[in-house]
Order: sequence, then C-alpha cells, then structure tokens
Amino acid sequence: MLPGIGMFGTGEVTHVLVPILRDKGFNIVAIWGRTGKEAEQAALELKIPFHTAKIDDVLLRKDVDLVFITCPPFLHSQISVKALGIGKHVVCDKPMTLMQSDALKMVRASQYYPTLISIVNHSLRFLPAIAHMKRAIQDGYIGPPGPCLDQTLIDVKVRMGPLFNRKRYDWLCDESMGGGALNLVGSHVIDLVKFLTERKATRVHGTVRTYAMYASQAHHTGIRRVAAPDVCAFQMELESDGSTSSALVTVNINCHESNNAFQQEVVIYGPAGHLTVRGGDLVGHRLNAETGAIKEEMLYVDVQDLQFATSDTTLPRPYVKGLCKLVGALRDAFHPNKESAGWIKEPVQAAATFEDGLYVQAVLDAIRKSSNERCWTKVQVCAESPTNQQKQTVLANAAARIASVSAIRADPSINHAGYF
Repeated sequence: MLPGIGMFGTGEVTHVLVPILRDKGFNIVAIWGRTGKEAEQAALELKIPFHTAKIDDVLLRKDVDLVFITCPPFLHSQISVKALGIGKHVVCDKPMTLMQSDALKMVRASQYYPTLISIVNHSLRFLPAIAHMKRAIQDGYIGPPGPCLDQTLIDVKVRMGPLFNRKRYDWLCDESMGGGALNLVGSHVIDLVKFLTERKATRVHGTVRTYAMYASQAHHTGIRRVAAPDVCAFQMELESDGSTSSALVTVNINCHESNNAFQQEVVIYGPAGHLTVRGGDLVGHRLNAETGAIKEEMLYVDVQDLQFATSDTTLPRPYVKGLCKLVGALRDAFHPNKESAGWIKEPVQAAATFEDGLYVQAVLDAIRKSSNERCWTKVQVCAESPTNQQKQTVLANAAARIASVSAIRADPSINHAGYF
C-alpha cells in the first residue's frame, strides 16, 4: 500500500505535482490552503476530497502518511517539524526555509526521527542527464576522480521568463518571503553542484539585482512593487585538499526572457575533457592524449515526453522530469512493503536531505551578504540555534506582508485593480 498524501499549498507547483502523484499510484486525500476559499477552489480543481485552512486538520488525519509542502517558505519549518513529530513522512519544496535557524530545527527533527523520510525537492538530482553526468565523472570521463576535481571549472547558465505572478502580488514577488531567482533557481544550482562533485562551497562572491520592479508597475500599481531579484550571478570556490587550486563554479541566472522560454546549460570542465547537460541531453567532449584532438559524442538523449501541463517559469520541463523520477523513487521506496508505514531507503538515497537543505540555505545567505558588501564571503553553516530575535523579525515581516495583502483583498471598499 502506498501512503496517503496530504498537500500543503495551492499554487502552480501543487497543480503540477498532483497529476504526477496520481500517475504513480498515490492517493491524495487532503489539501491545505492559506484561506478556506483557496483550499476549496484547489480541492475542486484537483478533485481532492478534503480541504481545510487549518494545518492540524491535515496532519492529524489517520489516512495521511506522507506530506508534500509547497506552501510559502515561512511555513515550511513549522509544518515539517510538526509532521515528523507525529510520524509523517515529509517532502519539502525549495527554498527549504527563510533562515538557517529554521532549517536547523528541521535537520534536528529529521535526525530525531530517522525512520521517517525527510527530503527536499531538488528534482534536478533525478534528471536522467544529470545522473549520467555524475556517473561519467566517477568513471573518469573528464579526468581521474579525487584530487583532480580540484582543477575543474563548472559553468552554469539559466535563461527563463519572470518567476513572479504578473496579475497579482504574492510571496513570489518578494525575496524576504522566499521569491526571486536566487531562492527559486539558485538553490537548485547550489544543490546540483554539491551532488555532482560531492564537495561544498567554502566562500562565494555574488551579485543579486532586481530590475523587474520598474517594468512591472503596469501590473503591480499602488503600494506594492516587485522586490524579488530577477538577475543573479555568483561564483563559488569548492573544498580542496590543498595540493592544487580549488574548483571554481560560475553561475548566471537571468529571468528576462520575453517569450518565457527556458534554457539551462551545465558544463563541467576537467583535464581530460568536459561534459555538458543542455536541457535534458548530455554531450561529452573527450581529449585524445596522443593526438590532441577532441571527440564529441552524445552520451544521453532525452526522448521522454511529458504527459502533464506545465510552465517554463515556475516549473520548467527539466525540473518536472526530475520531479517525475523523484515521485517514482518514492513509490519504489514504499511499494515492496505491505504496510504503508514501512519503506526502504535505496530508491530515495540520491534525494537531497534536510542537511543538504541547511547547507544550501547557508550558501544563499552568504551570496546575499556578498552582494550587499561587494566582497568574497565565507560560507558559514549554522550549528547552533541563534537568539529568537532575528527569527521573529523575519517571520513577523513575512507574515505582515501576507496579512496586509489578504486584508486589502478582503476589503470590498478598496478598488483592487489599483493595488495589484
């Protein structure tokens, strides 16, 4: 028996995820929304039998064994820790949290309940081309593994359309609430580099900018404007054994494609050649040591066709294809067992853990700090919970923003067209 699914969130990710879950055999039994109206509308559209605006109403259901958290990021930690505490498996969407202190709580909860699944939705790990790339690196395609990785150069370029909703203001429009290119796309790239190289970043240098706030005034007039970055470029130096120069990662993310087209290219250069993942295809260029010639070969061609409607903004095709594989791995983890509470680890062993999510959050914080101070910044992973003052300030600001938006929408005396 596959576990019953409880969904937290009513956005575009949920509308793409539910058909994938059903296609893999999962039963979605409940959905939560920020308001009763949102939950009811999503339940009607997705044909989910139970909907609610109360978190506990989903978590306490006996037929819910696995929860998918795709709601605004400031709620991720609260729901994850509570779900693990009452014996529910958790899959959390990116960005995992807004602060390292919240991510640390999630890590400790996952460590306290090791018999439960607790993973972050970094779906590029399950994209077939990425899996083949990692295998090729381990097989020595670009050079001997180990110290030779210190001499590698990794270049990532992403081009896509706007990540925020042009018709209304929500959390995607504000970086402090989890929106923006760095949080939504950069988090995937940071995790992907760690997955491919099995090395962490030690220091970063980044530039984060918001240009859409002026171009979008026709859509978001009044008291609100877009504060989520739509351009970010950063460099990361990876761990090294000290004998050679450390590996360097350069990342450029641009969300200004006018036709909403999505282009992503990941290239890893080594002493013996380089590997390129372009979209869902993997191309190899290997150096012939005797002749000096470079041979190009197709190592993997993506021929899979998606059966689900998606968008090249919030969920581009490579991410959806990886998500399909991730859900399939979850199914395999539960399928061999007769009881819904039982599972095996091997199918989801490649998934990003909450510890990986904490590391990604630390790198994101360092990039933002580097952009503000305009200098190289050391990556510092939080090991102890800081005082609650900073956490309360961030959460209060995020909650105030969302509450003010909801209050304006609910007031019939206000002309909404003048504000959103």
